[in-house]
Amino acid sequence: MFLKCLSPVLLLLVLMAHPALADRPDFLVDAEWLEARHDDPNLVLLEVRYYPHRYYTVGHIPGAQQVQRFKDLHDHETPIGRFPGREAFEATLRSWGVNDDSLVVIYDDSRTALASRLYFLMALFGFDMERVKVMEGGTIEWEAFNPMSTEAPQVTPGTVTLSEPRSELIVEWTEVYDRVYSRRDPSVVLLDLRPVPQYTGEVINGAVRGGHIPGAINIVSLDATDGIAQTWHGMPDVGRMYREIPRESTIYAYCHDGYRSTLAYMQLKALGYEDVRVMNGGWAQWGNELSLPVVEGPEPLDPAHFP
Repeated sequence: MFLKCLSPVLLLLVLMAHPALADRPDFLVDAEWLEARHDDPNLVLLEVRYYPHRYYTVGHIPGAQQVQRFKDLHDHETPIGRFPGREAFEATLRSWGVNDDSLVVIYDDSRTALASRLYFLMALFGFDMERVKVMEGGTIEWEAFNPMSTEAPQVTPGTVTLSEPRSELIVEWTEVYDRVYSRRDPSVVLLDLRPVPQYTGEVINGAVRGGHIPGAINIVSLDATDGIAQTWHGMPDVGRMYREIPRESTIYAYCHDGYRSTLAYMQLKALGYEDVRVMNGGWAQWGNELSLPVVEGPEPLDPAHFP
Protein backbone atom coordinates (compact mmCIF):
# COMPACT_ATOMS: atom_id res chain seq x y z
CA MET A 1 0.00 0.00 0.00
CA PHE A 2 3.00 2.29 0.14
CA LEU A 3 3.48 4.74 -2.72
CA LYS A 4 7.21 4.38 -2.15
CA CYS A 5 6.83 0.81 -3.46
CA LEU A 6 5.23 1.95 -6.72
CA SER A 7 7.09 2.70 -9.90
CA PRO A 8 7.05 6.33 -11.10
CA VAL A 9 4.72 5.37 -13.96
CA LEU A 10 2.26 3.60 -11.64
CA LEU A 11 2.44 6.50 -9.18
CA LEU A 12 1.47 8.88 -11.97
CA LEU A 13 -1.45 6.65 -12.93
CA VAL A 14 -2.67 6.59 -9.33
CA LEU A 15 -2.56 10.37 -9.06
CA MET A 16 -4.24 10.84 -12.44
CA ALA A 17 -7.01 8.35 -11.59
CA HIS A 18 -8.70 10.78 -9.19
CA PRO A 19 -11.64 12.33 -11.11
CA ALA A 20 -12.19 16.05 -11.17
CA LEU A 21 -13.42 17.42 -7.85
CA ALA A 22 -16.42 18.98 -9.60
CA ASP A 23 -17.55 15.43 -10.39
CA ARG A 24 -17.75 14.39 -6.74
CA PRO A 25 -20.56 14.40 -4.18
CA ASP A 26 -20.06 16.81 -1.30
CA PHE A 27 -19.27 14.09 1.23
CA LEU A 28 -16.20 12.88 -0.68
CA VAL A 29 -12.92 14.70 -0.05
CA ASP A 30 -9.29 14.07 -0.88
CA ALA A 31 -5.92 14.26 0.87
CA GLU A 32 -5.37 17.88 -0.13
CA TRP A 33 -8.70 18.84 1.46
CA LEU A 34 -7.73 17.04 4.67
CA GLU A 35 -4.24 18.55 4.71
CA ALA A 36 -5.77 22.03 4.71
CA ARG A 37 -7.91 21.14 7.74
CA HIS A 38 -5.59 18.80 9.60
CA ASP A 39 -5.12 21.25 12.48
CA ASP A 40 -8.84 22.01 12.92
CA PRO A 41 -9.55 21.51 16.66
CA ASN A 42 -12.97 20.06 15.81
CA LEU A 43 -11.51 17.43 13.49
CA VAL A 44 -11.99 13.76 14.41
CA LEU A 45 -10.08 11.57 11.96
CA LEU A 46 -11.01 7.87 11.84
CA GLU A 47 -9.24 5.02 10.04
CA VAL A 48 -11.09 1.78 9.17
CA ARG A 49 -8.59 -0.74 7.80
CA TYR A 50 -9.48 -4.20 6.52
CA TYR A 51 -6.66 -5.53 8.72
CA PRO A 52 -6.85 -3.18 11.72
CA HIS A 53 -3.36 -4.05 13.06
CA ARG A 54 -1.87 -2.09 10.15
CA TYR A 55 -2.85 1.05 12.04
CA TYR A 56 0.25 0.34 14.18
CA THR A 57 2.44 -1.75 11.89
CA VAL A 58 2.12 0.07 8.55
CA GLY A 59 1.06 3.36 10.07
CA HIS A 60 -1.79 5.83 9.77
CA ILE A 61 -2.37 9.49 9.05
CA PRO A 62 -1.18 11.46 12.10
CA GLY A 63 -4.05 12.12 14.49
CA ALA A 64 -6.23 9.34 13.09
CA GLN A 65 -7.87 6.93 15.49
CA GLN A 66 -8.22 3.23 14.88
CA VAL A 67 -11.67 1.86 14.09
CA GLN A 68 -11.93 -1.89 14.63
CA ARG A 69 -14.79 -2.64 12.30
CA PHE A 70 -16.18 -5.84 13.80
CA LYS A 71 -15.88 -4.54 17.36
CA ASP A 72 -16.93 -0.94 16.77
CA LEU A 73 -19.44 -1.14 13.91
CA HIS A 74 -21.39 -4.32 14.65
CA ASP A 75 -23.92 -5.55 17.17
CA HIS A 76 -22.13 -7.84 19.62
CA GLU A 77 -25.21 -9.92 20.44
CA THR A 78 -25.37 -11.64 17.05
CA PRO A 79 -22.70 -13.09 14.74
CA ILE A 80 -24.25 -11.85 11.51
CA GLY A 81 -23.15 -8.24 11.16
CA ARG A 82 -26.26 -6.43 12.34
CA PHE A 83 -25.99 -2.75 13.20
CA PRO A 84 -25.15 -1.76 16.78
CA GLY A 85 -27.74 -0.11 19.01
CA ARG A 86 -27.81 3.61 19.70
CA GLU A 87 -26.30 3.48 23.18
CA ALA A 88 -23.42 1.24 22.13
CA PHE A 89 -22.59 3.31 19.06
CA GLU A 90 -22.89 6.57 20.98
CA ALA A 91 -20.40 5.26 23.55
CA THR A 92 -18.05 4.27 20.74
CA LEU A 93 -18.21 7.72 19.15
CA ARG A 94 -17.60 9.38 22.51
CA SER A 95 -14.53 7.19 23.03
CA TRP A 96 -13.16 8.69 19.82
CA GLY A 97 -13.77 12.22 21.10
CA VAL A 98 -16.77 12.97 18.88
CA ASN A 99 -18.95 15.92 19.90
CA ASP A 100 -22.10 17.22 18.25
CA ASP A 101 -20.05 19.88 16.43
CA SER A 102 -17.14 17.64 15.41
CA LEU A 103 -15.90 17.47 11.84
CA VAL A 104 -15.64 13.71 11.30
CA VAL A 105 -13.44 12.47 8.45
CA ILE A 106 -13.32 8.75 7.70
CA TYR A 107 -10.91 6.85 5.46
CA ASP A 108 -10.09 3.22 4.77
CA ASP A 109 -7.98 0.97 2.54
CA SER A 110 -10.97 -0.71 0.84
CA ARG A 111 -12.21 1.73 -1.81
CA THR A 112 -14.41 3.52 0.79
CA ALA A 113 -16.53 0.39 1.40
CA LEU A 114 -15.46 0.09 5.04
CA ALA A 115 -15.73 3.84 5.61
CA SER A 116 -19.24 3.73 4.16
CA ARG A 117 -20.59 1.62 7.03
CA LEU A 118 -19.40 4.13 9.61
CA TYR A 119 -20.80 6.95 7.47
CA PHE A 120 -24.15 5.15 7.25
CA LEU A 121 -24.27 4.51 10.99
CA MET A 122 -23.80 8.20 11.69
CA ALA A 123 -26.68 8.99 9.33
CA LEU A 124 -28.79 6.22 10.88
CA PHE A 125 -28.45 7.72 14.36
CA GLY A 126 -29.10 11.30 13.35
CA PHE A 127 -25.64 12.93 13.36
CA ASP A 128 -25.33 16.14 11.33
CA MET A 129 -24.13 14.65 8.04
CA GLU A 130 -22.92 18.02 6.78
CA ARG A 131 -20.09 17.43 9.26
CA VAL A 132 -19.13 13.94 8.05
CA LYS A 133 -16.76 13.37 5.13
CA VAL A 134 -15.20 10.30 3.54
CA MET A 135 -11.65 10.73 2.26
CA GLU A 136 -10.91 8.90 -0.96
CA GLY A 137 -7.45 7.60 -1.66
CA GLY A 138 -6.76 6.72 1.97
CA THR A 139 -3.12 6.52 2.94
CA ILE A 140 -2.10 6.15 -0.72
CA GLU A 141 -2.84 9.78 -1.50
CA TRP A 142 -1.78 11.08 1.90
CA GLU A 143 1.59 9.33 1.88
CA ALA A 144 2.57 10.76 -1.49
CA PHE A 145 3.36 14.12 0.16
CA ASN A 146 2.88 13.68 3.92
CA PRO A 147 4.34 11.58 6.75
CA MET A 148 2.65 8.64 8.45
CA SER A 149 2.56 7.75 12.15
CA THR A 150 2.43 4.59 14.26
CA GLU A 151 1.48 6.45 17.44
CA ALA A 152 -2.10 6.59 18.68
CA PRO A 153 -3.25 10.13 19.55
CA GLN A 154 -4.37 11.21 23.01
CA VAL A 155 -8.14 11.64 23.03
CA THR A 156 -10.47 13.61 25.25
CA PRO A 157 -13.79 11.72 25.45
CA GLY A 158 -16.58 13.37 23.53
CA THR A 159 -20.15 14.26 24.43
CA VAL A 160 -22.03 13.49 21.20
CA THR A 161 -25.73 12.72 21.61
CA LEU A 162 -27.38 10.48 19.06
CA SER A 163 -31.02 9.93 18.17
CA GLU A 164 -32.96 6.70 17.91
CA PRO A 165 -32.32 4.96 14.58
CA ARG A 166 -34.09 6.44 11.58
CA SER A 167 -36.47 3.68 10.55
CA GLU A 168 -36.59 4.93 6.96
CA LEU A 169 -32.93 3.96 6.44
CA ILE A 170 -33.04 0.28 7.40
CA VAL A 171 -35.13 -2.75 6.53
CA GLU A 172 -35.41 -6.10 8.33
CA TRP A 173 -35.56 -9.46 6.57
CA THR A 174 -39.23 -9.80 7.53
CA GLU A 175 -40.15 -6.76 5.43
CA VAL A 176 -38.05 -8.05 2.53
CA TYR A 177 -39.90 -11.36 2.77
CA ASP A 178 -43.25 -9.56 2.85
CA ARG A 179 -42.85 -6.90 0.15
CA VAL A 180 -40.37 -8.55 -2.24
CA TYR A 181 -40.91 -12.29 -1.93
CA SER A 182 -44.53 -12.65 -0.86
CA ARG A 183 -46.32 -9.64 -2.38
CA ARG A 184 -43.86 -8.84 -5.18
CA ASP A 185 -44.45 -5.17 -4.62
CA PRO A 186 -43.47 -3.46 -7.92
CA SER A 187 -42.48 -0.28 -6.09
CA VAL A 188 -39.58 -2.07 -4.34
CA VAL A 189 -36.25 -2.95 -5.97
CA LEU A 190 -34.04 -5.41 -4.09
CA LEU A 191 -30.32 -4.99 -4.81
CA ASP A 192 -27.67 -7.60 -4.04
CA LEU A 193 -24.35 -5.72 -4.03
CA ARG A 194 -22.03 -8.73 -3.67
CA PRO A 195 -19.58 -10.13 -6.23
CA VAL A 196 -21.23 -12.20 -8.98
CA PRO A 197 -19.97 -15.62 -7.74
CA GLN A 198 -21.58 -14.98 -4.35
CA TYR A 199 -24.84 -13.90 -5.99
CA THR A 200 -24.99 -17.03 -8.14
CA GLY A 201 -24.04 -19.34 -5.28
CA GLU A 202 -20.77 -20.51 -6.80
CA VAL A 203 -18.99 -19.01 -3.78
CA ILE A 204 -20.46 -19.27 -0.30
CA ASN A 205 -19.50 -16.44 2.02
CA GLY A 206 -21.13 -15.06 5.16
CA ALA A 207 -23.77 -17.80 5.50
CA VAL A 208 -24.11 -21.58 5.40
CA ARG A 209 -25.94 -21.34 2.04
CA GLY A 210 -25.02 -19.74 -1.26
CA GLY A 211 -27.21 -17.87 -3.72
CA HIS A 212 -29.39 -14.80 -3.35
CA ILE A 213 -32.78 -13.64 -2.12
CA PRO A 214 -35.48 -14.37 -4.72
CA GLY A 215 -36.08 -11.28 -6.85
CA ALA A 216 -32.76 -9.59 -6.08
CA ILE A 217 -30.90 -7.82 -8.88
CA ASN A 218 -27.11 -8.08 -8.79
CA ILE A 219 -25.09 -4.85 -9.04
CA VAL A 220 -21.53 -4.98 -7.69
CA SER A 221 -21.10 -1.70 -5.81
CA LEU A 222 -17.31 -1.95 -5.73
CA ASP A 223 -17.28 -1.84 -9.54
CA ALA A 224 -17.89 1.92 -9.24
CA THR A 225 -14.50 2.37 -7.54
CA ASP A 226 -10.84 2.20 -8.53
CA GLY A 227 -8.89 -0.57 -6.82
CA ILE A 228 -5.51 1.12 -7.29
CA ALA A 229 -6.29 4.74 -6.52
CA GLN A 230 -8.91 3.80 -3.88
CA THR A 231 -11.30 6.41 -5.32
CA TRP A 232 -14.76 6.48 -6.86
CA HIS A 233 -15.17 6.57 -10.60
CA GLY A 234 -16.86 9.67 -11.97
CA MET A 235 -20.53 10.12 -11.16
CA PRO A 236 -21.60 9.54 -14.80
CA ASP A 237 -20.00 6.07 -14.54
CA VAL A 238 -21.69 5.45 -11.19
CA GLY A 239 -24.99 6.54 -12.69
CA ARG A 240 -24.65 4.15 -15.62
CA MET A 241 -24.19 1.26 -13.20
CA TYR A 242 -27.60 1.97 -11.63
CA ARG A 243 -29.31 3.27 -14.78
CA GLU A 244 -31.95 0.51 -14.86
CA ILE A 245 -33.19 1.30 -11.34
CA PRO A 246 -36.23 3.62 -11.37
CA ARG A 247 -35.60 6.71 -9.27
CA GLU A 248 -39.05 6.60 -7.73
CA SER A 249 -38.47 3.10 -6.36
CA THR A 250 -37.98 2.08 -2.76
CA ILE A 251 -34.57 0.39 -2.80
CA TYR A 252 -33.57 -2.36 -0.40
CA ALA A 253 -29.80 -2.96 -0.46
CA TYR A 254 -27.95 -5.93 0.97
CA CYS A 255 -24.59 -7.66 0.86
CA HIS A 256 -23.17 -10.38 3.11
CA ASP A 257 -21.86 -8.27 6.02
CA GLY A 258 -23.08 -4.72 5.50
CA TYR A 259 -20.25 -2.83 3.78
CA ARG A 260 -20.92 -3.13 0.04
CA SER A 261 -24.58 -2.32 0.78
CA THR A 262 -23.73 0.87 2.68
CA LEU A 263 -21.38 1.81 -0.17
CA ALA A 264 -24.36 1.42 -2.50
CA TYR A 265 -26.40 3.59 -0.13
CA MET A 266 -23.83 6.37 -0.52
CA GLN A 267 -23.67 5.93 -4.29
CA LEU A 268 -27.44 5.97 -4.74
CA LYS A 269 -27.94 8.97 -2.46
CA ALA A 270 -25.24 10.82 -4.40
CA LEU A 271 -27.20 10.06 -7.58
CA GLY A 272 -30.35 11.56 -6.10
CA TYR A 273 -32.27 8.42 -5.13
CA GLU A 274 -34.44 9.33 -2.17
CA ASP A 275 -35.72 6.07 -0.63
CA VAL A 276 -32.71 3.81 -0.05
CA ARG A 277 -32.71 1.34 2.84
CA VAL A 278 -30.02 -1.08 3.97
CA MET A 279 -31.05 -4.57 5.05
CA ASN A 280 -29.98 -5.15 8.65
CA GLY A 281 -28.02 -8.40 8.78
CA GLY A 282 -27.95 -8.82 5.01
CA TRP A 283 -27.23 -12.17 3.43
CA ALA A 284 -25.62 -13.37 6.64
CA GLN A 285 -29.07 -13.29 8.23
CA TRP A 286 -31.16 -14.48 5.28
CA GLY A 287 -28.76 -17.24 4.22
CA ASN A 288 -28.54 -18.62 7.74
CA GLU A 289 -32.32 -18.73 8.19
CA LEU A 290 -32.69 -22.20 6.69
CA SER A 291 -36.44 -21.94 6.15
CA LEU A 292 -36.12 -18.88 3.89
CA PRO A 293 -36.09 -19.34 0.09
CA VAL A 294 -32.89 -19.01 -1.92
CA VAL A 295 -32.21 -18.75 -5.65
CA GLU A 296 -28.98 -19.99 -7.22
CA GLY A 297 -27.75 -18.90 -10.63
CA PRO A 298 -27.47 -15.61 -12.55
CA GLU A 299 -31.17 -14.67 -12.70
CA PRO A 300 -33.22 -12.94 -10.00
CA LEU A 301 -35.78 -15.77 -10.03
CA ASP A 302 -35.60 -19.46 -10.84
CA PRO A 303 -38.43 -21.62 -12.30
CA ALA A 304 -39.74 -22.47 -8.83
CA HIS A 305 -40.56 -18.80 -8.28
CA PHE A 306 -42.15 -17.96 -11.62
CA PRO A 307 -45.95 -17.46 -11.70
